Amino acid sequence: MNSTLIDELHQSYGVKRAAIRARLDEFSAVVREGDDARLFEELVYCIFTAGASARMGLNSLERVRKHLHASGHSKLELLLVGAHRYPRARSGYIVHTRKYLKRECGLRLRDKLASFGNDDEARRDFFARNPGIKGIGYKEASHYLRNIGYCGYAILDKHILRTLFECGVIDSPLPPSTKKKYAAVEEMMRKFAAEIRINFDELDLLLWSNKTGEILK
Repeated sequence: MNSTLIDELHQSYGVKRAAIRARLDEFSAVVREGDDARLFEELVYCIFTAGASARMGLNSLERVRKHLHASGHSKLELLLVGAHRYPRARSGYIVHTRKYLKRECGLRLRDKLASFGNDDEARRDFFARNPGIKGIGYKEASHYLRNIGYCGYAILDKHILRTLFECGVIDSPLPPSTKKKYAAVEEMMRKFAAEIRINFDELDLLLWSNKTGEILK
């Protein structure tokens, strides 16, 4: 492992630790206190961030927030023009996913999430492997669950992967292409977190913020 980069990580962690923990506390409040509408908004946000930036995801969500539960494909697409790079595709994903979740659980996402109990893998698989939910793979399913307060998931985006590669944790910064590969990289990151004595969920935000300059979501 690259000891110089690890030393730099610890220095950065010392500076950002309080802000990172505050952000994680905000996330944990969503599943405790947020209603089903908020949980669906967070899912839409993650649909927007796939193949785009976190900032683009936030801007896009603001454009459509008031229209998420009733508007059709055409209306949502129109609202997303100029906010998202793929307005037609993403608006289609939202409508498809909304229809599916209405059939599956009446859009009662709090109950659906709770139904998995302590089975963290099944909870993520529901979003990552479900053809009823468009635009969400393992990275964004992990992103969604982290953002609503579930711990223990790594968001293996390009920033995280690049840093893990630079630190010598993984052999390649390329995104894992299967569930098995995703889980393998996630486990390597978990062991890395334990070795350098930084909480796993805090490390995820630390690595991301060190590359982007922001502690967003």
